[in-house]
Amino acid sequence: MSDSDNIASGSTTGDNTVGAANDVAVDIRHVVKRFHTDRGEDVTALNDINFAIRRHDFITVVGRSGCGKTTLLNMLAGFEKPTEGEILIGGEKIAGPSPKRGVVFQKPQLYPWLNVQRNVEFGMKVQGVDAASRARTAKEYLHIVGLSDAADRKPYELSGGMQQRAQIARVLAADPDLVLMDEPFGALDALTRENLQVELRRIWQEKRKTVFFITHSVDEAIFLGTRVIVLSSHPGTVLMDIPVDIPRDPERPEDIEAVRSTREYRELVTRVDAAIHQ
Repeated sequence: MSDSDNIASGSTTGDNTVGAANDVAVDIRHVVKRFHTDRGEDVTALNDINFAIRRHDFITVVGRSGCGKTTLLNMLAGFEKPTEGEILIGGEKIAGPSPKRGVVFQKPQLYPWLNVQRNVEFGMKVQGVDAASRARTAKEYLHIVGLSDAADRKPYELSGGMQQRAQIARVLAADPDLVLMDEPFGALDALTRENLQVELRRIWQEKRKTVFFITHSVDEAIFLGTRVIVLSSHPGTVLMDIPVDIPRDPERPEDIEAVRSTREYRELVTRVDAAIHQ
């Protein structure tokens, strides 16, 4: 069986579904995405993307620059539509952006005129949540991401890592079914990045969210993910869809060095890296 056939339970191929249908959060069926250039050419960015995302999956996506990772995320967010194929959530095609799909961008998207707490409350306010509930939920998520003491500060008073924590808190506070993350830690220093990886994985476990996470880092993809998807170079196709099955200490499941020291981790790094560079 090839890596591209090694589909985790709950994914689909054509009309065949493996795993319980009600466990599928997102169904991506034979998606093709083409763009029409200014020179009158049609360029295929993604070709025959076909997999499912189960509830509480933490999908990490890696591949070379230009392979279509962000294009795929934009279609999941509803910012763009497939040229061919379909993306289903709850059995219905994605028609456009929705608060049920929260997006964490590479650069924090915070409103500079609002303090941190008001930024976290913003999505809930748009949804019509009452002020008392907004404040209570915002405080909960600021505590979760370690920003309780920064609630009254403006974004420009925060470090890059703190701004990213605030953006994650804002997205999660709006209670989306699917969290989409486009290289959110790519611009951070190594220590801050590792700290946020640990925080994110802990939050994912605690809040039982479904996550689709783009990264250029194989190490990050394997530490965070329950499944790693590797896209080929342009046009992007699925080269590998493989579950991450690395033993973790139940007392320290987010211990990065303990995970990296396992044979399973090292073997998976080798396989994923080879797929990216084939």
